[in-house]
Amino acid sequence: MVKKELTRQHRDANMTTRVLVRDIMNSPVISAALTDNVKEVAVKMRDHKVGSIIIMDGETPVGIVSDWDIVSNAVVTDSKPSTLKAADIMQQLHSVEGEEGVTEAARLLRQHNIKRLGVIYKQRLVGIISASDVIAVTPDLVDVISEKAAIVRGETGRSAGLISGYCDECGEWSDLLQFADGTFSCEECRGEQVIS
Repeated sequence: MVKKELTRQHRDANMTTRVLVRDIMNSPVISAALTDNVKEVAVKMRDHKVGSIIIMDGETPVGIVSDWDIVSNAVVTDSKPSTLKAADIMQQLHSVEGEEGVTEAARLLRQHNIKRLGVIYKQRLVGIISASDVIAVTPDLVDVISEKAAIVRGETGRSAGLISGYCDECGEWSDLLQFADGTFSCEECRGEQVIS
């Protein structure tokens, strides 16, 4: 039962569904070197259709350059992008662990007044999560939480065994969650045979 206790400790007490940062992050990370000029960074952003580039010093992420940094530090100042280095306009890269809930990512984005976070897994940068990624999952998350709350309160005739969402036990997605003892668990955690 250690696994169950750990899951409950890390779960937001007000929610029975937990979307993890790793579930919605963008990967792979597009990067540039400290010495790359702003024009090269902008070309990479265009070619990869991204709004930011991670700046690396060898294998270590040291900052981030966004489309806003290019506009505000190169275009507005009438500087020639090919004469500015990425290191001249990069911002600090804030990060979040991939196993954290999306609510923690939203809190960090708001706390630092930024639009993007690096996603860390096993001490490596593995992705990026943006404010728009968080916003994109919010309506679906609200729908799932509302549906689960209605089931818990007995306001719907729908069987809890038919609900879709993340299992409170293992954190995996299931279309067959069942509500019991204040948690939603998947068929695997309930020890039921899965029919394919």
